Amino acid sequence: MTTLTEADETDEAESESESEELDALEDTPLSSGDPVTVAAAMSVAYSWYLFYLKEDKVAGLFVGLWAPTLLGAAAYFQQKELYAKLEKGLTFA
Repeated sequence: MTTLTEADETDEAESESESEELDALEDTPLSSGDPVTVAAAMSVAYSWYLFYLKEDKVAGLFVGLWAPTLLGAAAYFQQKELYAKLEKGLTFA
């Protein structure tokens, strides 16, 4: 059986951990992949619109290829940034 003070301490610990999580989420900057992911999803939606509703299959396929291109470019630049950080961390100057 728990007493009132133990329950209060548990609630306080949970609220503190939740506030720490929210602070961490607010302090985390957006990565370069986040806007690119949205743009890729929008290009897929626009591709479906062109392909099925407008029945312009060539344009729909062309726009549909933007998504993997955007995601591939974002992945390349993120890897390039991580590699630069790794190289900077390994120098002993």
